[in-house]
Amino acid sequence: MRLLGKQEIEDIAVGAALLGTGGGGDPYIGKLMALQAIEEFGPIKLLSVDEVPDDAFVVSSGMMGAPTVLFEKAPSGHEAKLAFESLEKYMEKKIFATFPIEAGGVNSLLPLALAAQLGLPVVDADGMGRAFPELQMVTFYLDELSATPMVIADEKGNVTLLNTIDNHWAERIARNATIQKGGAVMFAIYPMTGKDLRQSGIRNILNLEEKIGRSIRLAKENNLDPIQEVLKLTKGFELFRGKIVDVNRKTETGFARGTAKIEGLLNYSAETLELRFQNEHLIAKTEDRLLCVTPDLIAVLDAETGLPITTEGMRYGARTVIIGIPCNSKWRTPKGIETCGPAYFGYEVEYIPVEELATKGVVTK
Repeated sequence: MRLLGKQEIEDIAVGAALLGTGGGGDPYIGKLMALQAIEEFGPIKLLSVDEVPDDAFVVSSGMMGAPTVLFEKAPSGHEAKLAFESLEKYMEKKIFATFPIEAGGVNSLLPLALAAQLGLPVVDADGMGRAFPELQMVTFYLDELSATPMVIADEKGNVTLLNTIDNHWAERIARNATIQKGGAVMFAIYPMTGKDLRQSGIRNILNLEEKIGRSIRLAKENNLDPIQEVLKLTKGFELFRGKIVDVNRKTETGFARGTAKIEGLLNYSAETLELRFQNEHLIAKTEDRLLCVTPDLIAVLDAETGLPITTEGMRYGARTVIIGIPCNSKWRTPKGIETCGPAYFGYEVEYIPVEELATKGVVTK
């Protein structure tokens, strides 16, 4: 167990945005909420999964919806508290701790703000090791744990309790309810025991986010290349360098969907990269080469600062470095690839690990 203060939150926000692969919400909003919660309620207690009793009742918290909506509809924090209190009342159990559903700018930090507000600890584990756009795309689903009972709440005080026959139905019904509630809601989801979380969750995700953020911060202070520091820490690969020349982005069916084109610079000047995203970046390819594909992580970094750029933050003219990071081994199983591999999103490419693509190269023509 250790306590998280303001500097830890600053570092986690940067690392969460990077592992969020473009999605998971605006890290600035999540950071402000967590910092305000620390100001009001004091440091946040962070537990390892091994410190959680087997029979403890733990519940994930976060935001569901399109990240683009956050620019106009920032959460107040009351929604998450309302969702948790409603789930406790329904299940007649006291929640022992919360944890993030994914690594993402908002969704790594909202549980911290909620935990401070409710006086709960946060467990250093999540269900993705990155961010994915749909509720069933978690390691808990791979182990047949149920997303429901779940509660979604909005800023108006509307509360919806869901009990569904499977996690795909939870995604479909919750997504439609989210659209009706303005495109973004807070949730309490995947109620489970400490034993379940220990067996199915991805460990030490907040610790990794903090290390990533700290490495970028210290690289600047010591005149080092922050991108190279990130690649060493994540065992990642540089995929491309270039200037954003086009972004086609729209919010539909509860997601931020679109493409971005990046004109190559330096060693990549003969190529143009295309990114495709659904909240998160899912595929990176040039006219001739496949560079990285889901479930491996694709992150867009500012070429000068090394700071991550979210899908809603991409702008014409930005100089960027695109990196690929191997996903957690849980996603490289047959069920993992079926759940969030390229075929699920309609891409007619085979999943090939990023380390193979980076070392061998794959021609797509």
